[in-house]
Parts: sequence; C-alpha cells; structure tokens
Amino acid sequence: EADADVSVVVLFDHEECGSQSAVGAGSPIMSDAVERISFCFDADPEALKVSISKSLLLSADGAHAVHPNYASKHETEHAPKMGAGTVIKTNDNQRYATNAVTGFVVRELARRHDIPIQEFVVRNDCPCGTTIGPIIAANTGIRTVDIGCPQLSMHSIRETCAVDDLFTNYKLLKAFYEEGIEVDRSLKGLDE
Repeated sequence: EADADVSVVVLFDHEECGSQSAVGAGSPIMSDAVERISFCFDADPEALKVSISKSLLLSADGAHAVHPNYASKHETEHAPKMGAGTVIKTNDNQRYATNAVTGFVVRELARRHDIPIQEFVVRNDCPCGTTIGPIIAANTGIRTVDIGCPQLSMHSIRETCAVDDLFTNYKLLKAFYEEGIEVDRSLKGLDE
C-alpha cells in the first residue's frame, strides 16, 4: 500500500547542554528540513503551513522513575516505575510539550497494541527539566508528545532502566510510525 505521508527520524546532538548549537534541536535544522521536504511536493508556502498543522512529533527521551528514597517528590498518581512501560510526560509550564490531543494519540496506540504506558505530571512545587519536544514545537509549530523510558539516576554514571521498558518502547515507536497518523486523523475536526 502506498504511503502518502513522510516519516522522519531525527537524532540531535548537544541535548544535554541546552540544544542551542548549530546542530542542536534549537537550531534551524528541523524547520529547514520540514520546509525542504514540503517544497519537494508543493512549492506553495500555504502547503507548508497545512503540512505542519497535520504533522505530529514524538519526542523520545528518558523519564524519571520514582526513587525509593525520594518518592515524595512525585505525585502519587503520577509515579513512573521501571518495568511498567513507557511514560507520557506532561507539564503545564510546557517543559514537556504533550497536550490532550497528542497524549491521546499515544494512549490510543498503546491501547490498540496492548503496550503498557504510564503518566507523569511534575509536581507544582518541584522544578522540572525539559526535553527537545518543546524546543522543536516552539521553533516549528509541530504538535508534539513527550515520552520516555523510566529510569533511576538519570545523567549519572549509574543511570539504570529496565530492559522490558526498552522493548515496549520499541513496540510503541513502531506503532507510532505505522499507525500514528491514522489515529491522529481519526480525531474529528483535525483535517478540516
């Protein structure tokens, strides 16, 4: 079956030092690539805008699992555990770019394929890091969902995650590339 959509995997350098470099997520690389790809199909600038409005970005990074010594730093209903599936990350201050619609697409893909997922919302009184998701979303206007495998000791020499989470994350990424656009388009009103 012919696929009329363009799927892209993008891997960035310099994420851990702020993404603000000539080759990081804060650079013009992503918006330039989207523009060039769009213009291969239609040189009309309006087509680029339509293309962006129909695009969906899955920002995959790590997620903080509940540390047994610091469980109080997590909301009780949003406490990711290693070995329990990929985490959908949400933050009202846009430190993560997930919103209701983009989060739904990932939840629906997980439901269809029986893939375990978890939810993470940062406590209001705790500072939060960020991912490349909000950076790319702000620079391109592409709707985004932030996900990650739960891990302990992120950014340390002993960073640890569960092998099962890597496998279920792979299954989720595969489902996203195979059916993500279909699920997204099934939501009423997005193609109007």
